[in-house]
Amino acid sequence: MEKLTNKEEEIMQILWQLKKAFVKEVVAKLPEPKPHYNTISTVIRKMEEKGFVKHIAYGNTHQYYPAISMEVYRKTYMQKTINSYFQNSYKNVVSFFAKEEKISVEELKEIIKLIETNNTTKAKK
Repeated sequence: MEKLTNKEEEIMQILWQLKKAFVKEVVAKLPEPKPHYNTISTVIRKMEEKGFVKHIAYGNTHQYYPAISMEVYRKTYMQKTINSYFQNSYKNVVSFFAKEEKISVEELKEIIKLIETNNTTKAKK
């Protein structure tokens, strides 16, 4: 799976939110200054070529929708980031955020609870 550009990710976020949208609806959700309609239309068509978006044709007009879920995209790119920047170690990820003071002790305790709960649930199966 190819990585989306920043602009493509911004558009995908909108499509995930709206579920289906015409180009004009995507443009309306973008921040000011609004890009030109044709620019966004071109970006969406490129996203379709990459397999991220599909469309329903209504004559000459197309309504676009995500071909991939946010969960699948997030999982794929989180794994690539963890592999590339954290030596495939989730411990290194959490350590990074702790050192950067981006995660609190309370949040770490919540994460530990989630892990313990998940492990307990798996052990019962």
